[in-house]
Amino acid sequence: MKQITNTILMVRPVSFRMNEQTAVNNYYQKVINSLTPETVQFKAVQEFDAFVEKLKHVGVNVIVINDIKSTDTPDSIFPNNWVSFHESGDVAIYPMFAENRRLERREDVLDILEENGFLITNVVDYTSAEDEQIYLEGTGSLLLDRENSKAYCALSPRADEDLFIEFCEDFEYTPVPFVANQTVNGKRLPIYHTNVMMCLAENFSVICLDSIDDKQDKKNVLKHLKEDKKEVITISESQVNSFAGNMLQVLGANNEKYLVMSSSAYACLTKDQINRIEKHCKILYSSLDTIEACGGGSARCMMAEVFLPKMV
Repeated sequence: MKQITNTILMVRPVSFRMNEQTAVNNYYQKVINSLTPETVQFKAVQEFDAFVEKLKHVGVNVIVINDIKSTDTPDSIFPNNWVSFHESGDVAIYPMFAENRRLERREDVLDILEENGFLITNVVDYTSAEDEQIYLEGTGSLLLDRENSKAYCALSPRADEDLFIEFCEDFEYTPVPFVANQTVNGKRLPIYHTNVMMCLAENFSVICLDSIDDKQDKKNVLKHLKEDKKEVITISESQVNSFAGNMLQVLGANNEKYLVMSSSAYACLTKDQINRIEKHCKILYSSLDTIEACGGGSARCMMAEVFLPKMV
């Protein structure tokens, strides 16, 4: 199994704003009172287009899907939460915490991938779990070590342990569950998505170990990373607040590897952290300030990796 791909699916927003339904447990979202909704949407599109341009410039194959205005889906820019694409030809569709995010799931996205020459053999649909208020939000909740068949998951209101185990059984991954917390008004509360505090690349992992309060959990996560010979690059909780955990390794032209992140994530890294990352791959960053502030997500959340086989 490959760990990284050169094909990414991204959704260009048409009604981006702070989603009040996700703000209840995504503590990274902010209201920018100085900006009108129209300005927020305008800035988000500018940031999105510039980001796509940078990815394409280094040879990443970006499939851009346009969002639909009539559905009013403020978070459609984060498609990795509702779908994942696998080398087996399988597609997984996930149950989402916020009701208005469920409208992001679109069958025509799968049709567009098939039109682009990708083979889909099977769709595994977990969305009926929503009836029981059980959620697992795609590769926001699941960090997949595809090469070593392991899945890391920070349990939260958006990542149910039983459903995580079911996914691992279906897709043949060893589950590595844990709890990751952040301090909100003096309380330790679960971080909503694993991919905010952890990134898994081919030969290294960027992770905020300080967010894993339980010693056994921390020990277990480290054991698995070291077992698979991943260099562990730790980040602080304040760096997580600048989205330094929300990164994705991708493949560009001539098999050049890039770790993709936002400008704010890059700006908060230390020289040592940058050097350790650059031993493994180049760094590509783009300004996503409006998207991060209103959406509470960053570069990694915007990219749904496509590992599907090509049609012969």
